[in-house]
Amino acid sequence: MIWGQNLVQKKFEDYGIVLDFLPQGHPNDSRPIHLREPVAQIIGDTFFTLLEVVPKKGVKFEPQEKVFIGRGERAKVNRVKRRIGYEELTAAAKAELSSVIQRLVNESPGRFLEFFNTAGPITTRFHQLELIPGIGKKLMWTIINERERAPFSSFEDLKNRVKGLGDITTMIVERIMKELQGLDKYRIFVRPPSRRSEEERYP
Repeated sequence: MIWGQNLVQKKFEDYGIVLDFLPQGHPNDSRPIHLREPVAQIIGDTFFTLLEVVPKKGVKFEPQEKVFIGRGERAKVNRVKRRIGYEELTAAAKAELSSVIQRLVNESPGRFLEFFNTAGPITTRFHQLELIPGIGKKLMWTIINERERAPFSSFEDLKNRVKGLGDITTMIVERIMKELQGLDKYRIFVRPPSRRSEEERYP
């Protein structure tokens, strides 16, 4: 997995973006409605972890609202209930997912620019840059040669120096979506599944 230098020691998501709020609990919950608890499905803003959180009593969430889920006093979240997979997202959450990821990429471009500046080979025949949709051998070598001359300073600089590169934000979003859907064994932006429960990780 590729992490930015500022993420190496970071272990938890501090903030999440709301994908869907279910005031009567998840529709797949077989318990009677009066026994269900409201939940929100969110995505972490650092590792793109998909989580279900339980709000504090009387709290409601809006789609794409940013909420604090880290250690310490939480204004709106009572607890992180569990980590979930893409297939467990509601239809509404899936509909929000791509635009939320695009927002997060746009808010922290430096993290993803670092990937283009530092990504290395996976094997003697396959490079991490090739995991990005739209990047083949030719573009890979152009990126490597250009960054050896000088690191890329922005997405615009990358685009200007590497001719034929598509929309960089869109390419990154597609890669993150692919990782969330479990369509590739390699993880470069999304935290891999953990053996520990999220309730342990977010006390």
